[in-house]
Amino acid sequence: MWAYETSFYQIYTLGFCGAPFENDGKLEHRILKVKDWIPHFTKLGVGAIIFNPIFESDTHGYNTRDYSKIDVRLGTNADFKKVASALHKKGIKIVLDGVFNHVGRGFFGFQDVLEKRWDSEYKDWFHINFDGNDGYNDGLWYEGWEGNYDLVKLNLQNEAVVNYLLDNVKKWIEDYDIDGLRLDVAYCLDPNFIRRLRNFCKEIKPDFYLVGEMIGGDYHKVMGPDLCDSSTNYECYKGLFSSFNSLNMFEIVHSLLRQFGPEQWTLYKGEHLLSFADNHDVTRLASVLTNKNHIKPLYTLMFGMPGIPCVYYGSEWGIEGNKSDGDPALRPCPEKPEWNDITDHVAKLMEIRNSSNALSYGGFKSLVLTNRQCVIERETESERLLICINADDNDFTAHADYRAGKALDLLTGNEIDFGGGLNIPAMTSMILKPM
Repeated sequence: MWAYETSFYQIYTLGFCGAPFENDGKLEHRILKVKDWIPHFTKLGVGAIIFNPIFESDTHGYNTRDYSKIDVRLGTNADFKKVASALHKKGIKIVLDGVFNHVGRGFFGFQDVLEKRWDSEYKDWFHINFDGNDGYNDGLWYEGWEGNYDLVKLNLQNEAVVNYLLDNVKKWIEDYDIDGLRLDVAYCLDPNFIRRLRNFCKEIKPDFYLVGEMIGGDYHKVMGPDLCDSSTNYECYKGLFSSFNSLNMFEIVHSLLRQFGPEQWTLYKGEHLLSFADNHDVTRLASVLTNKNHIKPLYTLMFGMPGIPCVYYGSEWGIEGNKSDGDPALRPCPEKPEWNDITDHVAKLMEIRNSSNALSYGGFKSLVLTNRQCVIERETESERLLICINADDNDFTAHADYRAGKALDLLTGNEIDFGGGLNIPAMTSMILKPM
């Protein structure tokens, strides 16, 4: 599948475009800003973009009002069609955020229930008790997502609800030619709904990509031959920054061995999880790392380990943002893209990843592992690469059976001699192709 062989980029669309938090109902063609960034995406090497919610909502996008309409704060359906066409012309795939577990209080069906109560044709679209009350004192109780009453949980056991959602997905494919969906809080979704969605989408577009959001637990709850194609890898997201902060590479390598190692009992061997260093829900990489010199080696490890690498907008040049300051701090509106040595590094990683069979499909093996260094091997029948990390502020010589005398460092173009061991300079990383 195309998604397994490319580098992803994530945009929290409302923030990226500078939309007000509350839906003010004023039409602004902000989403056209994405077109202005296409030269940046192509220079960076982006193969696919995940757009966090773009449909009409009450506030942050995850409280949907209307699945058929681009949020008025972003523009019109015609605007996004222009954006989608421009991206596709540059070979960039489009993945939309599918928010199917819940809707906003402004959703037309829920508004109908508030008005007509028992007489509403939509009363069975939700989990409602007319004998109770909610936090808004509506004189009825309904299930909200994790107790949040601004997120009204949909009844995915109701055929009318399922058909409504599938009809909208079909329109997204027809109107924007989208290539995939990110399923928000997939761990809350009825697996039967995911199966229906998968079959529905792949009948229309056989290479349609589905990635489910999983925070923890067994990713097979949402990922498998009849479910999503992949899942978000939150275990390794945490392992990446924690390993560098604590100078304990055992943490991330242990997770990778448990997930993808050579043993038969590994959990996800041959599967493709979505790898990320940060996203719209967590503190930015440049803020969570205690030593900013670790940014580039961490990205090397993220791109080098099994999975589909995804970079969150702005983090490719080291933008900061703390979760403790609230979600808006994680979702800014950059006036224009920036480019620095971090961006150079990420662009090179995307170039390598997008053309590497081993990084897309290779097995995983740990060759060298200390508290501050690791060397991992990714290998297929056609390619073998070594990803080398030194998080220490001193040079390190890594001894192992490298099965070669020399190698080419794909990051720098330098030739490396394994004679006497592999020297990894301080605070650096390498992707070596044995010669």
